[in-house]
Amino acid sequence: MKTSIRVANKTAYYLALCVILVCVSFPFIWMILASFKTQVQIQSTQNLFVFKPIFTNYPKVFKDYDFLRPIFNSFVIAAGSTVVGLILGLPASYAIARYRQRLLGIIILIIRFFPGITFLIPWFIIFSNLGLIDTYAALIVSHLLINLPFIIWLMVPFFEGMPRDLEDSARVDGCSTLQTFLRISLPLASPGIVTASLLSFVFSWNNFVFSMVLSGGRTKTLPLAVFNFVSYALIDWGALMAASVIITLPVLVIAFITQRYIIQGLTAGAVKG
Repeated sequence: MKTSIRVANKTAYYLALCVILVCVSFPFIWMILASFKTQVQIQSTQNLFVFKPIFTNYPKVFKDYDFLRPIFNSFVIAAGSTVVGLILGLPASYAIARYRQRLLGIIILIIRFFPGITFLIPWFIIFSNLGLIDTYAALIVSHLLINLPFIIWLMVPFFEGMPRDLEDSARVDGCSTLQTFLRISLPLASPGIVTASLLSFVFSWNNFVFSMVLSGGRTKTLPLAVFNFVSYALIDWGALMAASVIITLPVLVIAFITQRYIIQGLTAGAVKG
């Protein structure tokens, strides 16, 4: 009797897991399939999975819409924002954790609560006066409003959970506070650093609001370049789906490779013994 109940519970669990997995993954699967369909096939509700694939949408993205430049721009801006955010955020999170700077942490968290659109007009005025509109610097700095508070609050539990004995031993051996931070704390916090780096990169990679106002022809990013597929009379769904796959695929590959670190990073501080 107990064995039957156990089997039934396990079966129900895996069935529910499969249903959830299908619901979550279906939009991505449909996007991939649509990238190999014609305009008529995409708009048809019949033969969702059975169709004659075409392979012209992906070359069209790069040939007709010049997609290489937005890919390069997005990579430079996302990588730059992530690197600068780590340089500023890691010492800040360490100071908040070790020196109990809770008020500073709360102020940073409050800034993170404001939507990005709130800063558009001030940023536009400032960067216009500085002559930085349509530059990488303007977009990297603006993306720090999203990435920097996130990095700080993600890394604080890591530094709080580290035993102070290791740092005390390093100081006894003659290490300064900076040397202790660089040689002891940062290596131990590597799972959190990987997680913060990846998620910050994703946030910047997908950001649309700041690019809409602060970028131009030279620094157009991928989310903004997608608008090229939408015109007044027609939406090029095939090329749009192909572009969406191109935007999503690098992030998925990186997430798959670093998934172990992401799990460790997101669960840090959840349980304290």
